[in-house]
Amino acid sequence: MITNDDGVYSPGLAAAVEAVQHLGDLLIVAPRFQQTSMGRSFPKSSSVGIIDPVNIIVNGKEMKAYGVHGSPAQAVSYGLLELTNRKPDLCISGINYGENLGLSLTCSGTLGAAFEADSYDIPSIAVSRQVPLAIQYTIDYQKMDWDIAKKITADLAYEVLKNGIPEGVKILNVNVPDGAEYDTEIRITKQSRLNYSVFNKPEIRDFSCSYPLTSILDVDEKKTEENSDVYAIYYDKVISITPLTWDLSVSTDWDFVRNIEAE
Repeated sequence: MITNDDGVYSPGLAAAVEAVQHLGDLLIVAPRFQQTSMGRSFPKSSSVGIIDPVNIIVNGKEMKAYGVHGSPAQAVSYGLLELTNRKPDLCISGINYGENLGLSLTCSGTLGAAFEADSYDIPSIAVSRQVPLAIQYTIDYQKMDWDIAKKITADLAYEVLKNGIPEGVKILNVNVPDGAEYDTEIRITKQSRLNYSVFNKPEIRDFSCSYPLTSILDVDEKKTEENSDVYAIYYDKVISITPLTWDLSVSTDWDFVRNIEAE
């Protein structure tokens, strides 16, 4: 299964398809429209669930795909429930316009699609390419060099299909820096605990009017963990692969619960 959050006509989706089309049968299903930063949401609307059969251009040739009216996670679920009788061996989400790092992962539609696939016990690879923030929300898809992102996508997909995803891992979150080359280092990283970008506070605001929040990068090298995805992409300019799982729980001291019970 190939999906994304930038929409079914995104060149990044076509690049992902081109990268892995030689590996097996593909189900290409993605949001009909741009759905950046939708996370794993399931919004409701009068059009949700409409599925448009479309043709996308991949390496100069038409390929059948489906555009789902809904979020990336909804595209995955509708695709699995209604567009195939076979459980996919792998879900690839991307290639995304814009890196997905640090605390932004829970906002990411690219990761939201991958986590939705994981809920069906399907291993996933989320692939993102570093681009300026101003490009990440646009529907005017700008021309990009996808070659390095395509290569890492193809290599990882082949490895997962052949040998399986590493034990305990559900998703591989891949980020490719702008300017990456074929000999760029590939690094296994941890998810940073820092925000990669922050929202701007509106200077003048009329509460009765719509106002989309804008964001800026907010990275401080002294605060950024050297083994993190943010450090790898922003400072060292290497390809980052972050193994993820859906378990958000942590081991901790439960004395505070006992204290509550004692009271």
